[in-house]
Amino acid sequence: MDNKINKCLKEQCDAVVVGAGHAGCEAALALARLGFDTVIFTVSVDSIAMMPCNPNIGGSSKGHLVREIDALGGEMGKNIDATFIQSKMLNQSKGPAVHSLRAQADKKNYSQLMREKLEEHDNISVKQAEVTELIVEEGKITGIKTYTGAVYECSVCILCTGTYLKSRCITGEVSVQTGPNGLMSANYLSKSLKEHGIQLRRFKTGTPARIDGNTVDYTKMEPQYGDEKIVPFSFTNKSEDLEREQVKCWLTYTNEQTHEIIRDNLDRSPLYSGIIKGTGPRYCPSIEDKVVRFADKNRHQVFIEPEGLYTSEVYIGGMSSSLPEDVQADMYHTVPGLEHARIVRNAYAIEYDCIDSLECKPSLELKKIEGVYSAGQANGSSGYEEAAAQGLMAGINAARKLQAKEPIILDRSQAYIGVLIDDLVTKGTNEPYRMMTSRAEYRLLLRQDNADLRLTPIGYEAGLIDDDRYQNLLQKEQLIENEIKRVKHTSVGGTKEVQRLLEEHKSTPLVSGITLAELIRRPELSYDAIFEIDIDRPDLPEDVCEQVNINIKYEGYIVRQEKQVKQFVKLEKKRIPENIDYSVINSLRLEAMQKLQDIRPESMGQAARISGVSPADISVLLVYLENFKR
Repeated sequence: MDNKINKCLKEQCDAVVVGAGHAGCEAALALARLGFDTVIFTVSVDSIAMMPCNPNIGGSSKGHLVREIDALGGEMGKNIDATFIQSKMLNQSKGPAVHSLRAQADKKNYSQLMREKLEEHDNISVKQAEVTELIVEEGKITGIKTYTGAVYECSVCILCTGTYLKSRCITGEVSVQTGPNGLMSANYLSKSLKEHGIQLRRFKTGTPARIDGNTVDYTKMEPQYGDEKIVPFSFTNKSEDLEREQVKCWLTYTNEQTHEIIRDNLDRSPLYSGIIKGTGPRYCPSIEDKVVRFADKNRHQVFIEPEGLYTSEVYIGGMSSSLPEDVQADMYHTVPGLEHARIVRNAYAIEYDCIDSLECKPSLELKKIEGVYSAGQANGSSGYEEAAAQGLMAGINAARKLQAKEPIILDRSQAYIGVLIDDLVTKGTNEPYRMMTSRAEYRLLLRQDNADLRLTPIGYEAGLIDDDRYQNLLQKEQLIENEIKRVKHTSVGGTKEVQRLLEEHKSTPLVSGITLAELIRRPELSYDAIFEIDIDRPDLPEDVCEQVNINIKYEGYIVRQEKQVKQFVKLEKKRIPENIDYSVINSLRLEAMQKLQDIRPESMGQAARISGVSPADISVLLVYLENFKR
């Protein structure tokens, strides 16, 4: 056997990335841009950056992640800006903390452009092969082995396996050992991970049917338009450069007839018959799950979304299912506008292995194998954006390991990415994890509009942001600071022009002088609204004006959150020694001791967020650490 292995292909590289989905692409590009020879493996080169489910990027909280990825020097924002077919800012009627950008993608173009980005980079080699084994020596990764026996020696490896590990797709009573979209599954790497002591979980997700758009009656649906003014995902793009003709999406609804068909066939649903063993996503349930869980609702929203400009396929958003094929046909045909729709691809559920995210450090390096990182759905998360964010951070930290530098770890007060990773590695997840704005405690500070101000300096430090972009950011910061100072120190009186403007906006007239900042803070006014009476206003870029308005209008709330962050940072700065033995701390409760021993938090802040660790346990730990230091 050894002789045969020696005759197989052997190659050397700095880094291996397993999987070329959204996490793998960001990881490989980060490593390559930082100068490291990287091989990225995929079961099919045609599946690079594939969108096996929804044809869009962004959305509530996910839009924040994409803009943070861009601010750090990642690729997803640029890629969707180049390939979107409709763009829309969500939640505009609410405060800026929850505004989220969402864009419909041309699936084929999105995938193709990302593939070009990989292939054109000198430091990246794309390889179609199934990785079956990690080669580990003395607790460190030294290489990987493929199904054909080829060995690639490496110093770091990033696992971005998506939903392919021992995956099977399920439609009704039919189960097929395959990955998404009929691609082959990866059936051997799970065994290798288990042999190295890595705990795995079995998760499930699903997707709706795709139908022929030519067979849809759109007259029975409500059109959904994109925004006239495009807001780019990437801070390197300008609105006017992204103007293009946009496609329409459509809104329709299920009804009682739909629900009756589903209820009558629950015994044939693999979700309820016991065929599906994996845990599904609570926040993105299948239509049969919705009908059961929300029995009081007589209808559910259904979004009809084009998959691209050069295909008639459309996506039935909100109706993912694993019901049998005949039930799917009956069910979809009850929806207004879909009465005669022809199904191109059946809906299905997919089960797959993933790593217990508590196996990861905050850097996303596995605790049990030095040099191996894990990102995306391999860590039990869901969504393209969550995957890309983890892939980027894993790529940055793998590169920093090769550079003999400390990892970059974003905390919960710095980024949605910090919240995402901290939740996964500190709390773990019992279901596919989805990012939501409600998970971010400091969301007023972590807005999508200021992602560059928060994170581009970190991307510059990491080496993914060039000097020109960094200097532009410093200039933007200075313009914002100067303009905020100016409006705080500029007063206006009750002149005829001022009173007329206030009357137009139904704002209280002035009886004495007032600063421009105080006017901006009025709910009915804004920085733009007072333009006419601000005679000394400089000509400023639109993104600078936006920051001036938000920082003045929400100053009180922002200052309050900044105080909360200072308290948070105090606990985060209290580091916990790596070699601490929690089992000798007598006053700790047993559950807390076991959780701390397993997770091994790096700071007191992280320890306090572990489920099962009480404030009393933290107090005991603080006292112990003081004695430990002495």
